[in-house]
Amino acid sequence: MENLFSQKQFKNLAYALLALLIAFVAAKTVSELKGMSYIGAGVPSSDTITVSGTGEVVTAPDIATFTFAVEKEGASVPEAQKKSADGMNAILDYLKKAGIEDKDIKTESYNIYPRYDYVQTSMYGGGKQVLAAYVVSQNVTVKVRDLDKAGELLSGIGEYGATNISGLTFSVDDHVKVERQARDAAIADAREQAEILAKSLGVKIVRLVSFNESNYGYPTPIYYAKDMAYGMGGAANQSAPSIPTGENKITSNVSLTYEIR
Repeated sequence: MENLFSQKQFKNLAYALLALLIAFVAAKTVSELKGMSYIGAGVPSSDTITVSGTGEVVTAPDIATFTFAVEKEGASVPEAQKKSADGMNAILDYLKKAGIEDKDIKTESYNIYPRYDYVQTSMYGGGKQVLAAYVVSQNVTVKVRDLDKAGELLSGIGEYGATNISGLTFSVDDHVKVERQARDAAIADAREQAEILAKSLGVKIVRLVSFNESNYGYPTPIYYAKDMAYGMGGAANQSAPSIPTGENKITSNVSLTYEIR
């Protein structure tokens, strides 16, 4: 009897555990189904319209940017570095006296490398590479806030030995603000298009479900050859160049997708 009672208790316990397991699995399944429903709640329906808008902002530039290099050679690295430092310091002193602040002068690269010459060692054409000098090259970017001085500065740094003067661009310092203005105009244009389209289709706009944007419209650099005039290796006593700044146009294109019903 005791053995039979124990078997009965064991079966009851097993049935209870099985019932609990079934209840747990059912609850877990329901929870997951609810979760899937919740995650998918944000997915837009198939009833949507997509419209595009364009916004443009035309503004006068308020900064100019250009780059230059100082490149010096020496029989040793310390000698080349000293010549480079002397040349760069002279240019920086000139720029600071012209009103350029330290925050607007940035070194982009500083390189040291050997330069070799090929020396013929045989009348039959044999030769070898021989160390000629060590070269130190430093590239600097300058931001000019007084646009009237841009031409004068280009001339001045050339007279102090700057080389590879290039990349003169005119732009807006706070370009983020201008891009935001263009974006706002593009969104307003797209919203208007959406309202017109919804009215034509006889539908109602429910909500915005996606947004895409692209911006373009930046100034093109002006490059100056090393042998040009006005202090960059050209004719002496040439006046500083007159450089028109023009205008910058920033364009924003947006695409809006709306759920409709």
